[in-house]
Amino acid sequence: MRFIKKFIPNTYIGLVLLFIYLPIAVLIVYSFNSVPKSFIWGGFTFKNYANLFSGSDGRTILDSLITTLKVAAIASLASTIFGVFASIGITYLSKKTQGLVMGLTYVPNIMPDLVTGISFMLLFAFLGMQKSEVTLILAHIALCVPFAILSISPKVRQMDRSLVEAAMDLGATKAQTFRLVIIPEIMPGILSSIMLTFTLSVDDYLISNFNVDSSIQTLPMTIYSMAKLGVNPKMNALTTLLFVVVFVLMIMSNLSTIRKNKKATK
Repeated sequence: MRFIKKFIPNTYIGLVLLFIYLPIAVLIVYSFNSVPKSFIWGGFTFKNYANLFSGSDGRTILDSLITTLKVAAIASLASTIFGVFASIGITYLSKKTQGLVMGLTYVPNIMPDLVTGISFMLLFAFLGMQKSEVTLILAHIALCVPFAILSISPKVRQMDRSLVEAAMDLGATKAQTFRLVIIPEIMPGILSSIMLTFTLSVDDYLISNFNVDSSIQTLPMTIYSMAKLGVNPKMNALTTLLFVVVFVLMIMSNLSTIRKNKKATK
C-alpha cells in the first residue's frame, strides 16, 4: 500500500513534467539539426547558432530582437516603478478599499490579450496617436503594471512598519527612508517584478501586433511569420537561447533568495 501511495503521485508528477518539458527538449535537440527546415535528423551541428544573425532572415531576427529587448527593458522598469509606488500607496488605504483596488488590479491579469490589444489600439486611434514604438511601449507598460503590483504588494504588506517609523524618528527624511529602508525590504518583490514583466513583454504577441506599425516587428511577431513557412533551424536556435537565458535568470533569482533566507535565519 505504501508503494502504491508513493507510486501514483510520483507517476502523475512525472507525466505532468514530461508533458510540459518534452516539447522544449525536442526544440532544443532540433536546434542542433544539420538538415535545414526538416524534422529528419541529419546530424549534430552548431551551424544554426553560428549563422543565427547572418543572411536576410538573420538581420530580421537581429532587428526584432533588439526592438524586443529595448521595449521589454523600458516596460519592465517603468511598470516596476509604478508597481512600487502603487503597492505602497495601497497599504495606506482602508481594508475595504484595498480589497476593491486589488480586485481591480486582478482584472487586467485575467483579461484576454486580444481584448487588451484591441482596446489600446482603439484608445491610441481616439487620441490621434500613430502606431509606433511609443504606442508599443505604452501598451506593454499597461500590460505589465498589474503583474508588477501583484509581485511587489505582498512584500510591502510583509514589511515591518516599525522600521519605517524608527527611521523617521531618528531624523531620516521621507526620501532617505524610502531609499534606505523600504527599498531594501521589498527588493525581492522588485526583482521578481522585473523578471516577470520583462518575460511577459518579450513573450507578448497579440498586444504588440495590434499596437505597432507594420515596419516594426517584435521577436514573437518575427518567429510567428517564420513559423508559417515551416520548420526553421534558426528559429529553433533562437528560442533555445531565450529558454536558456530565462532558465539561468530563474536559477540566479532562486539562489539569491535562498542566500538571503539563510542570512536572515542566522
